[in-house]
Amino acid sequence: MIRRLAVDQAANLRRLVLEKKNDVPSSTRTIVITSGKGGVGKTSLSVSLAIALAEDGKSVTLVDADLGLANINVILGIIPKYNLYHVIKGKKRLKDIIIEVPEGIKIIAGASGFHQLANLEQKQRDEFIEAMNELASDDYLIIDTGAGISQNVLSFVLAADEVIVVTTPEPTAITDAYGIIKAIASQTTEKNIKLIVNKAQSVSEGKRVAQRVINIAGQFLNIKVEDLGFIYEDPNVPKSVRNQKPFYVSYPKSKASGCVKMIADRINNKEVSPETIGGIGGFIKNLIGQSANHKED
Repeated sequence: MIRRLAVDQAANLRRLVLEKKNDVPSSTRTIVITSGKGGVGKTSLSVSLAIALAEDGKSVTLVDADLGLANINVILGIIPKYNLYHVIKGKKRLKDIIIEVPEGIKIIAGASGFHQLANLEQKQRDEFIEAMNELASDDYLIIDTGAGISQNVLSFVLAADEVIVVTTPEPTAITDAYGIIKAIASQTTEKNIKLIVNKAQSVSEGKRVAQRVINIAGQFLNIKVEDLGFIYEDPNVPKSVRNQKPFYVSYPKSKASGCVKMIADRINNKEVSPETIGGIGGFIKNLIGQSANHKED
């Protein structure tokens, strides 16, 4: 009886320590990069943007959360041996699956691991949040999601501090970008949403497309969308994908790289209220909550 009481007290003490630790806010900005449809260059942009942010002296971890087609490793020419599934199952520690690439960022392969969040017991959830808090010293946690408005994508979107929606000037891409913004607005109108127009032929086209989406979202959804910038259509981008090297590294003086640099500077220089930053712990807690709600539905 005494031994059992001691074990219970130790367990309760550990949980209190974990809760206290997990409630400590970090300054890590969690940014989800998503799109309404595939083929808009979202992943290639995510990788180059992460590198550009790191180039400014920021510590950046990029998570591949495209549960169907994990492509970050393809862009970087690497083959992850482990992913978050191994961490969730207790087979590996977070530090064992993080890949530090020469481009100055850290990579985490998400794969199917996120599907398991809704099935975790409380002890496993605490341990997972504690593991993810190892990243709390980072300046940015960037999550590259799949395309579309699936529940998995929306879970990431709703859990993060900021959302970047990527579109192109193609009418279908614009329609689908509006679709995912509409899906977000159906859950909350408080989300910090930014827009990047990729593959623009000119400055005027980039601004015109962005303004169109912003106006429609404001008028019909009552949600604010911020124009973060545009990326020029650039033949060096698909060339770098074929060579499995980020275009920001392979062609640093290209038009596309110049645009990414400007966008990274805007993100870095933007003052963000501490109240709007949930940090790593907040992101994971929100993600687990979203997963649990989806499971109940």
